[in-house]
Amino acid sequence: MADTLPRVAGKLTADAPLAPLVWFKSGGTAQWLFEPKDLADLQQFLRDLDPVVPVMALGLGSNMIVRDGGVTGVVVRLGKAFAKVTASTGLTLDCGGGASGILVSSTARDNAIAGLEFLRSIPGTVGGFVRMNGGAYGGEVKDILVDCDVVLRSGELVTLPVADLHYTYRHSELPEGAIVVAARFKGRPGEPAAIQAEMDRISASREASQPLRSKTGGSTFKNPEGQKAWELVDKAGCRGLQIGGAQVSEKHTNFLINTGDATSADIEALGEEVRRRVKDNSGITLEWEIQRVGKK
Repeated sequence: MADTLPRVAGKLTADAPLAPLVWFKSGGTAQWLFEPKDLADLQQFLRDLDPVVPVMALGLGSNMIVRDGGVTGVVVRLGKAFAKVTASTGLTLDCGGGASGILVSSTARDNAIAGLEFLRSIPGTVGGFVRMNGGAYGGEVKDILVDCDVVLRSGELVTLPVADLHYTYRHSELPEGAIVVAARFKGRPGEPAAIQAEMDRISASREASQPLRSKTGGSTFKNPEGQKAWELVDKAGCRGLQIGGAQVSEKHTNFLINTGDATSADIEALGEEVRRRVKDNSGITLEWEIQRVGKK
């Protein structure tokens, strides 16, 4: 494969460790890690890359288990060129796919745009939460997204309106191998002070209820219809449960944490054990919210 990779203007790294790039701080390497210089660099690379080579986007790695065997193909990570957020007309923000939820919500505040405060609490990038229909504290991406720019696996750039993503809970029908490079979010008129107060409330709530100082992956399981995943996990007796270096958080039972030396296999096995116990206890099968990628 090495001989067939296209030339790039950005940075291409072979056998790149992914553990430092994900919140769990575990897992193997990417066969190739590509950090494109700009949109044209990304398009050209994908256009010239052998179509059989798999491509995966990586944002802040907050909602992901990279398995210990690593990821085959190319992992694309959008850098500074894709991390800008600017106010447009009509209460709309133009956001790069690599921009953080914190930057988006802060820019909205500075431009008196309300309704985007919940993005303050999603630890990821625009690309990640557009793909996953990220949500928290009563808001979801589907409520604010106008459209998004996506580079398809072929290198073609297309703009998809929100309706084309067919959003459901924590899921979209974004094409396989597609990379979200930009998105437009629309809010409503607001007062910067009130917007900041809501962001502060959300931050304080997260700090109080979630293990933010730990190596974690965010919410592990989707909330089943009419239920809360953390309650089901707690009722199944899993609070504090450990496998190897992986543990169910004592603070919030829908979070798994790496206590120090957990492998990705430990973390995934713990998640599966929690799912088994919840099924035995309540009859409910929990679905993973965290993406699990790569080879075991």
